[in-house]
Amino acid sequence: MRKPPVHKSFLNAFRGVFLMMRNERNFQLELLAFLINVFLIFYLQLSSLDLVLILIVSFGVLSAEIFNTAIEKICDIIQPEFDKRIGFIKDISAGAVVLMAILAVVVGVLVYGKYIF
Repeated sequence: MRKPPVHKSFLNAFRGVFLMMRNERNFQLELLAFLINVFLIFYLQLSSLDLVLILIVSFGVLSAEIFNTAIEKICDIIQPEFDKRIGFIKDISAGAVVLMAILAVVVGVLVYGKYIF
């Protein structure tokens, strides 16, 4: 199978992000949190280091959600009926998102705390 041109690969990747935005409620909420962070970055005039920390954890949460959704969709195709093993896979996949979100909150408190208090 021939690889698509690089511009086509980027279009497909951005289409995937758009599909997440349109169809996945958790991703929409996390995207809202990201937009709030972008506002706070400009409003509080974060230092370069603090800006990078916020962007890393924000994109980390969004990426973890994309991976979690992909794993869940694959599991649903492989086994549409309830299966404890599939449930375990889905739970640990969701756990990765939760851990990343906890890290994002901790980083947010530490970074924004300096500017607010």
